[in-house]
Amino acid sequence: MMCAARGSWRGRGGIAQRSADELRSMRAAGRVVAEMHDAIRAAARPGVTTLALDAVARQVLAKRGAQSNFLGYHGFPAVTCASVNDEVIHGLPNARPLEDGDLLSIDCGAIIDGWHGDAAFSMGVGTISVEAQRLIDTADAALAAAVAEMRPHRHLGDVGAAIEAVVAAGGYGNPRNYCGHGIGRAMHEDPDVENRGKPGKGHELLPGMVLAIEPMLLGGGSDEVMELDDGWTIVTVDGSLAAHVEHTVLVGPSGPEILTKM
Repeated sequence: MMCAARGSWRGRGGIAQRSADELRSMRAAGRVVAEMHDAIRAAARPGVTTLALDAVARQVLAKRGAQSNFLGYHGFPAVTCASVNDEVIHGLPNARPLEDGDLLSIDCGAIIDGWHGDAAFSMGVGTISVEAQRLIDTADAALAAAVAEMRPHRHLGDVGAAIEAVVAAGGYGNPRNYCGHGIGRAMHEDPDVENRGKPGKGHELLPGMVLAIEPMLLGGGSDEVMELDDGWTIVTVDGSLAAHVEHTVLVGPSGPEILTKM
């Protein structure tokens, strides 16, 4: 969530290696987030509002006895970020009904026993354009390429470079001032996880480290974004579509483990 401007909104801690007990709680939080995603996907259709989808997410949190790590975060008023069409991230749930052909990005998180999970997805509402579907598919491919780099003794630069290569090959924009992050006792911890990088550079990844990886793709090819007057919503400057995807990922001893996936 709230892929903040680089270096801001960070909690305590660095790129720590989590214990088995800590990972147990992070896996539980991640499963709640995955369940929120599934419930929202099932409910999202033309005529439904993003406020109604936020209520769906709240129901899952209540059922699982989890806390939201979005609600109240720096004053954020909801448990989900709901971004539509040219909104890249941090969209505020509202009463506008979704329309056939909209591109919807949902970002949400959960806390179990003080440990955090955080993930986002993009989807089409009703029947979407070929252009919109290609943007979503490329965002998913960028995330998959980054997750594949979450192996012992790889580096943060390998993760960023994997995203950058997929985004560039698709001809899409890649905003520079927003990124993924470490996650654990706080939703945002060090380090920044950039969506571009140089292979072999940056922090070395070791077993037990957990990062939230979140590519953001801008359909018009420009990297430029701006914040709306609501103080939250980030949109493309050129009005093009945007997609945002994210998983909380563990560097396992033999490879990556996605914690925010059922």
